Amino acid sequence: MDLGLKEKVAIVTGASQGIGFGIAERFAREGAYVVITGRRLEALEAAAEEIGQHSKVLIVQGDVRKAADIKHVVEETMRWFGKIDILVNNDGAPPLGLIAQFDDETWVAAVERNLLSVVRMVREVVPFMREHHEGSIINIAALSAIQPMDGFGLSVATWAGLIGYAKSLANEIGRDGIRVNTICPGFIDTPRLQKSMVRTGQTIDDRAAQTVLNRIGKPDDIGAFAAFLASPLAGYITGTAVQVDGGMFRGVR
Repeated sequence: MDLGLKEKVAIVTGASQGIGFGIAERFAREGAYVVITGRRLEALEAAAEEIGQHSKVLIVQGDVRKAADIKHVVEETMRWFGKIDILVNNDGAPPLGLIAQFDDETWVAAVERNLLSVVRMVREVVPFMREHHEGSIINIAALSAIQPMDGFGLSVATWAGLIGYAKSLANEIGRDGIRVNTICPGFIDTPRLQKSMVRTGQTIDDRAAQTVLNRIGKPDDIGAFAAFLASPLAGYITGTAVQVDGGMFRGVR
């Protein structure tokens, strides 16, 4: 199925590995031009080698916790491609641990990483999307934002704020033709999941058993859904926060 992403320009943050890489690669397979950014140049180069087999890819090294780096990413994207159609905000997650143990410095860093990075990136990108009266902004949070889990308190608090921000943003820029949605992944096979399993002493099978499908997800499971959300096929979807979790979330809402 053609998703209509050919030659669309997508910025994907945190794209050197894990979910970010899965999204960037899927976009490239659909024919989009992909701008990947992250802190580690060597990892970005390795990712670009794979993504570049499918479509054009631009590396812009940067730290989304820094306003100047965000501005640089957007400026380079416009210099090379002249437009921005899609923005995917994805940048890992704060440290794991009991919520009462973290000091102010750790909390501030979590807010910078999970919330302010998105606020700043959106502020830079939206004016260019408005020029074409079209755009898709996708934020990557986690299932823990809507179903809190022990040890994920920093993520829960900051991503819950992100969801509120995204829904407000969707209300404000929908008339400009820009859609805003948030994906809340469940257990996905990433380095982050490996760290959390070491902390809890659980195995892959333990995590899989918590899902209806009895498996953990792959980065491309998120990539495929992100590609759909970014596409014209999802043109009437905005302001949502959707879990992609193999049925782990059992609530009715």
